[in-house]
Amino acid sequence: MARFNHGHQGPKEIGCGPEFLAWLTDPVLNGAGALNDFGCYGANIMTAIMRGKTPVSVSAVTRRFKPAVYPKVDDDATIVVDYPGAQAVIQASWNWTFNRKDMELYGDKAALSAPDAATLIRRGPDGRAQESKLTPAETKVYTDPFVYLAAVVSGKEAVAPWSFYSLENNVMVVRILEAARISAKTGKSVRP
Repeated sequence: MARFNHGHQGPKEIGCGPEFLAWLTDPVLNGAGALNDFGCYGANIMTAIMRGKTPVSVSAVTRRFKPAVYPKVDDDATIVVDYPGAQAVIQASWNWTFNRKDMELYGDKAALSAPDAATLIRRGPDGRAQESKLTPAETKVYTDPFVYLAAVVSGKEAVAPWSFYSLENNVMVVRILEAARISAKTGKSVRP
């Protein structure tokens, strides 16, 4: 079982520029609001964890808690992605009271949570927490897409199949988000 919480107070609330805000809130250009904006992170991480397995089904519910601010797109989405033997719950929202990008993974012997990019907490069956702090080098995450592109082009970085940055992973993310969008619209589970 995995749970991903991603989002913030809302793009308008945090001061996104008018051009980006217009694109984010356009149902034709972007397809969805918070579902696409923040649902992608959980789908990306879960696809990497599952090594590209296609989910059995995707179910989603979207809401408009701020219709006066976001009248054309959702501002909150809960996506359930089912696999044989695993499930991910992705909570994507423009309604958190603070910025969030955290996750939890539950296995039969331990649970891991990452409340932020530098902290990893492990809990065993006894429930006691063991916290580890990671350095930026250990997290191996690119925050600048141009630096990553340069590293790939120069041969300093290889793109592993199903890694966060791979084409295969990102195509699966699009399939999951499209299934979530259809599920939210129809009220039925969808196979991506």
